[in-house]
Amino acid sequence: MSVRHAFEERAGGAVARVTIDNPRKLNILTRATLGALVDTLREVQLNARLRAVVLTGAGERAFVGGADLETLGGLDPLSAREFIGRVHDACAALRDCPVPVIARINGWCLGAGVELAAACDLRIAAETAAFAMPEVRLGIPSVVEAALLPRLVGAGRARWLVMTGETIGARPALEWGLVEKVVPAAELDAAVNAALDSLLAAADEALRAQKRLAKLWEEAPLETSVRASVEEFARAYETPEPARRIHAFRARRRK
Repeated sequence: MSVRHAFEERAGGAVARVTIDNPRKLNILTRATLGALVDTLREVQLNARLRAVVLTGAGERAFVGGADLETLGGLDPLSAREFIGRVHDACAALRDCPVPVIARINGWCLGAGVELAAACDLRIAAETAAFAMPEVRLGIPSVVEAALLPRLVGAGRARWLVMTGETIGARPALEWGLVEKVVPAAELDAAVNAALDSLLAAADEALRAQKRLAKLWEEAPLETSVRASVEEFARAYETPEPARRIHAFRARRRK
């Protein structure tokens, strides 16, 4: 299996741990792996208790070491469209997942691996992680969800990544906004679990609405985003959850 998953029951619901599993080849993305990732993400969403997903690469060396070079070297214009469409489909599956997705970045994160990470909601990296978009050095541009990079790191730094192909370490990635947290490798799982605890402390439907809005904010004009935000706010009150949680919060404050 090039992609495997397991469910973990935590306080508040289930977490799906999804692993790209080819550590001997740095968890590179082949056609089969990309298809398996999309299928796996669809499958885990069938769990009614699903509250979050953690995406990582097997082993300690790599999150994803990029797309399969053997595949890239044999493409023609028609097959190139098909292959890069598979990369986009995998990224879109992460963005369309109704619950938050955390990228657990445990090593090399290259090319299409950066695009997968950018498509996740939160990114937590080990200090040993390294990031690069080296496609231009191979004669091709960085495409599809590389378009998310200016939103994460700004236009200038995005250009630096995709035009120079240079590698940056985890600390610069944190300073640039490419990742949200960097920790020693031995503390990576603890940091991911702490983030999961924070996510699962939120109300399920509110968090799902927040993810929908966050995606919309990246894609839609401001006026559209504001209108949709108003609708999501009002929809939250179709359930008793806001009143219940606000009452409980006020009761704790009075103690």
